[in-house]
Amino acid sequence: YSYSCTEGENRQLWSSGHHLKSCRDVAFSQDGQKLFTVSKDKAVHVLTVEEGRLETRFPKAHGSALNCVLPVDNHVFATGDDDGALKVWDLRKGDAILEARQQEEYISAMAVDGNGKILLTASGDGTLGVFNVKRRRFELLSEPQNGDLTSVVLLKRGKKVACGSSEGTIYLFNWDGFGAASDRFALRAESVDCMVPITDSIVCVGSLDGVIRAVNILPNRVLGCVGQHLGEPIEQLAVAPGGQLLASCAHDQKVKFWDVSALGGLVVDDYRKKKKKGGPLRALSSKAAGSGEDFFADLRDEAEPAAA
Repeated sequence: YSYSCTEGENRQLWSSGHHLKSCRDVAFSQDGQKLFTVSKDKAVHVLTVEEGRLETRFPKAHGSALNCVLPVDNHVFATGDDDGALKVWDLRKGDAILEARQQEEYISAMAVDGNGKILLTASGDGTLGVFNVKRRRFELLSEPQNGDLTSVVLLKRGKKVACGSSEGTIYLFNWDGFGAASDRFALRAESVDCMVPITDSIVCVGSLDGVIRAVNILPNRVLGCVGQHLGEPIEQLAVAPGGQLLASCAHDQKVKFWDVSALGGLVVDDYRKKKKKGGPLRALSSKAAGSGEDFFADLRDEAEPAAA
């Protein structure tokens, strides 16, 4: 699709039905010319972005269904599957240059440092995997955290790594200390299903309750609600180049765009005002006002004493 903030100017450019089963993840190459797609049918496809032509195909790329794909540079990309296997591919060789299966459960998300050297994998077994792409080897595995790790992002100019979990907790790791989490931050959300960095300290988090929260890391603070898909689990978030717009897609079959330009100028200090527990999330965009959180706030206040 090409999208526009002007009414009626969004349009579909092409569609591709090359995969035999569900398409699980898509990613643009770093130069924006290619689109990588992975599927439950165990195949990796590389399409041209302009016309959707199938350029390269790896039919039986993995032994089990593929779950995620991440371009490392213009020639190298990584794929992860449902059984915890990771492969790193080089398009110039047309084959995998690194294969490893260090994690027990599905690979949910991947991230790579700015030099394209260290690759991080979040897994359903609660561990964070660290791989050296340049030396083509496995480095280490973190100790397991509670719940499935669902997402992984780099923050603080690459000095910190944040992982979201199905328990609704964000785990923080120091860049040189992946063995154990250095900090954890429990959100008042059912889960952290996807996470995307907006600035060096602020991430937007999509959750099972359909609310997109803006969260500041160190000091750890929920800044408010960017928007929501009412009651529909959020599958994926993405930031447009320039960091002005956030796109979200959920089970309501919609892609929504939110203005997150104000987040770039927010400064969060360590001083914390006492806030009424269970109060509504602050709306961070006009569309988020009167959000799903406000709607449920009175229910939550009644439910908490009952639970106690």
